[in-house]
Order: sequence, then structure tokens, then C-alpha cells
Amino acid sequence: MSNVASKQRIQDEPSFVLHSYPFRETSLVLEVFSRQHGRVALVARGARRPRSALRGLLMGFQPLSLSWFGKHELRTLHSAEWQGGQPQLQGTALLCGFYLNELLLNLMARDDPHESLFDYYQQTLQRLAQESDHAFTLRCFEKHMLQELGYALLLETEAGSNKPLVPTRTYRYILERGAVEEAADATQGMPVTGKTLLDMAADDYRDVNSARQSKQLMRMLLDHHLAGKTLHTRELMRDLQKL
Repeated sequence: MSNVASKQRIQDEPSFVLHSYPFRETSLVLEVFSRQHGRVALVARGARRPRSALRGLLMGFQPLSLSWFGKHELRTLHSAEWQGGQPQLQGTALLCGFYLNELLLNLMARDDPHESLFDYYQQTLQRLAQESDHAFTLRCFEKHMLQELGYALLLETEAGSNKPLVPTRTYRYILERGAVEEAADATQGMPVTGKTLLDMAADDYRDVNSARQSKQLMRMLLDHHLAGKTLHTRELMRDLQKL
């Protein structure tokens, strides 16, 4: 974590609003993903007043340049500028965007910078706006997010032996370990083909079986790291039966 002095005033920081909620009579609290400072909580004073210049600016999925000050956990927003260039998310893409935000809010520690994850998040929002196969986009983001947060997936070699995975073999993917060869009496972990794991390593989800197994494996891994927290957007998406 950076020292207190450097936290007192931050200028023109590339940021996205992950979540906001009312605070006192006229203000908002923002959960923000900033490029150089990670996840921070800001209070936007007066942002809910009808004539506030901030009122229409502080929306999710839009690139912002934010300035703030303060050394406590809840800092004060000083100014916000819209940066443009991101199409509005609509329909299923919007729901997927909320899912990404919920993952980040639940898995990212405060004041922990992840510049490359910030950039990948921005690219993913562009993909959601422009592409139709959102499931592939989500799998790519889930994998890269886990890797960036220090939960690397072992997708190309066997756990323990480091032998290259064989596409035609079936393995068991075990939490905190990786893929081990399937045995007749194995009950631990999730059965998955070598091809699925290698396709995940390459961010290639065109194969129907790889797409199905990677979704199941990602669900198991995320549930483990979420430690019992429920993702509301996932429940909604389950209802849609699309992703």
C-alpha cells in the first residue's frame, strides 16, 4: 500500500464506477476501480441534487477521469470528467457488465492496484458492446481476473509432475492443485478433458465441450474464491439460461 501522503490528493485518475448507493440526503458513495490505485470508496457530495454537474456523469461502464482527496477509507470526490469512447451496454451485455463488476467488488481488495486487470476490464467492456457471444468474453475475463489477483490456473501441465496435458485424456481438476490424471476411484475435483484445459489456456472456446466444461470449472473456482458469497447477477443469468 502506498504511503499516507500520496493518498491525500489524487488527480485525473482513469477510473470506472463499479457500484454506487445513496449517502445521507444528497450524496452518493461510489465503489470505484481506478487504474493506479485499485478499488477505492469515494463520497460524491451533493451528487444527487437535481442540478449537480456530477449527477449524469457517475454511471457504470463509462471511462471517467476522477480526482479525489482524503486519507481515510472513504475519500472525497473532487471532480469527474467523462472520457468517452465506450458504447453503452444494453440487454444481455449490460447484465454481463454487472456480473463483471460484482466479481471485482467481491474479489478485489481495496487499495490494491491492478493496472493490467484495469486495462483488460476496459477491453472486455468494448467486447461486450461489440460482440454477440458474451459467454466466451466472460470466460476470458474470469480467467484473466483470477490470474491477476494471484489465483493462477494450471491449464497446461499436470499438477505435481509438470507433464504436458494430453488433449484426449480425462483429468480431475482439484482446487488449489490443478489437473491430475483421472483414476477409477477418484472423487475429488471435477472431471475435465485435457483439450478443455488447453483451450482455456489459449482463450479458445469454439469447441462445444470446451465451452461447457470451462463454464463448470470456472463456476467451481469462483465459488471457492468467493467463499460463500452469492452473485446476484449470476442468479439472474441462470434464469436467462444463456450464459
